[in-house]
Amino acid sequence: MMSLEFWKDALERAIKTAAQFAIVLVGADTFDVMTADWRAVLTAAASGAVISLVTSLGSEPFGTPGTASVVASPDDYVV
Repeated sequence: MMSLEFWKDALERAIKTAAQFAIVLVGADTFDVMTADWRAVLTAAASGAVISLVTSLGSEPFGTPGTASVVASPDDYVV
């Protein structure tokens, strides 16, 4: 968790999750760009980013050491 690689990985995941939250809200059938509650969209996106960061922090002891992934990389498997 103290490595730069971990934080790069965690921030990448958080940004992707924030974008996904925003796309879900913007992509709704009843969405109107002119009357949209952009504060709600940004709040939901930020919430998704925070959830992603917390998940990355909780995943750190598992998977590949030094990454935010709970899944081990193929290089970590013993054959």
